Amino acid sequence: MTCAPDIPPAGQFGPDVYATWRHSSLGEITDALESELLFHLIGPLKGRSFLDVGCGDGTLALLAGEHGAALVVGCDPDLRMMARAASRTGGTIHLTAARSQALPFPDGCFDVVTCITVLSFVPNATDALREIARVLRPGGRLILGDLGKWSLWAARRRVRGWLGAPLWRSARFRTARELAILVRSVGLSVASVNGAIFFPPSVVLARLMASLDTFLGRTTTIGAAFVTIQADKPTDKSC
Repeated sequence: MTCAPDIPPAGQFGPDVYATWRHSSLGEITDALESELLFHLIGPLKGRSFLDVGCGDGTLALLAGEHGAALVVGCDPDLRMMARAASRTGGTIHLTAARSQALPFPDGCFDVVTCITVLSFVPNATDALREIARVLRPGGRLILGDLGKWSLWAARRRVRGWLGAPLWRSARFRTARELAILVRSVGLSVASVNGAIFFPPSVVLARLMASLDTFLGRTTTIGAAFVTIQADKPTDKSC
């Protein structure tokens, strides 16, 4: 999606890196599995307002529009990614440069908010989630997707960090339990926890194991490179 399992956040590389990843064999497989999971969790979008925090080049926002969202908004701090998103969306999506910790939107204005592979690279994840909870309407839904802690993908990234890669040295990988605790700490209610991408970063193994991914993701998050939390904002609380 906006940030595939083995691609750094937008601030590290330009949009061409993401486009190249998505057109690779491994990228196509992981992207399809993530997309299927995310839109299953998002649910019906027809007539609803949708915000993608950390939207990158606009891929997820475009799909939300295709699924019938009445209002689609994307925000990202990287101006290069914003420019690419604008060129792809043709003005059909509202885009703004903003960080997750300071969203420039009124309280309670979105039915659905997604935040995909962002928190691992945010210094204070609680601040970002508090902002997301603020802009969600009561009864609204957050879909949080992040890089799983216990997977072969994460192990490879840790090794890169130990070898001096600054991006992976500073990244914070969390378990599903840790993500759920963060989400609850800002007043949201966790509805479901899922995983995806259980195969190693290998095209051959991805092709062999992709058919099992959905089943595994409903059973466990151990070994998942991508972990999701579906959370709702209680209707009896306001931001």
